[in-house]
Amino acid sequence: MSFLSELREEIISLKMWDNNSNLNQDEQLARLYIREAFIKSGFLNDPTKEYHLEVLFKEKEKAEELKNILDSFGVNSKITNKGSDFMVYIKEGEEISNFLALIGANGAVIRFEEIRVEKDMRNNINRIVNCETANLNKTIDASVEQIQDIELLKSKGVFEELKESLKEIAILRVENPDSSYEELGKMLEEPISKSGVSHRLSKISEIAREYK
Repeated sequence: MSFLSELREEIISLKMWDNNSNLNQDEQLARLYIREAFIKSGFLNDPTKEYHLEVLFKEKEKAEELKNILDSFGVNSKITNKGSDFMVYIKEGEEISNFLALIGANGAVIRFEEIRVEKDMRNNINRIVNCETANLNKTIDASVEQIQDIELLKSKGVFEELKESLKEIAILRVENPDSSYEELGKMLEEPISKSGVSHRLSKISEIAREYK
């Protein structure tokens, strides 16, 4: 059963009036109005794919009335046209969760939040992986160019004329093409910082440009 079908079933099963609610009479009536509007013409997209909740109205005044009610409960929504209808919609996950809580669909709130947490974790993991992949690609690209510069200097008979500090880092770079600047810096007899490694390799590339 889809999330929307389960939500509809839960709303229909709710009591029309909750004597134990903290809401006053007007607020309970407003909540009933929201429930009825959603059951009649509401839609909630599969939250595992996209956050989107909407309620359609034939008249703009009715759409504005629902939006004003939601605003009064602190639930942010917007209005737009959808064909000949007027659509009150919410696209933020937190606001949809607030909407579900407002109408008393507590079971749906729990399921929705579980999906949200899992989705956020997955997105965060993907962002980290993409960032690390991008950084690795940059490291590899820079390493390839640096090794080419070093080989050029060797072919021109210039390599042995370099300062010992430059030759030392050049040899490490050729032997460790996948290593980061931080890792290379720690491999030196006298370890240096990432910026120190970057400065030395940049100096080698600068010298190599004179022979290209």
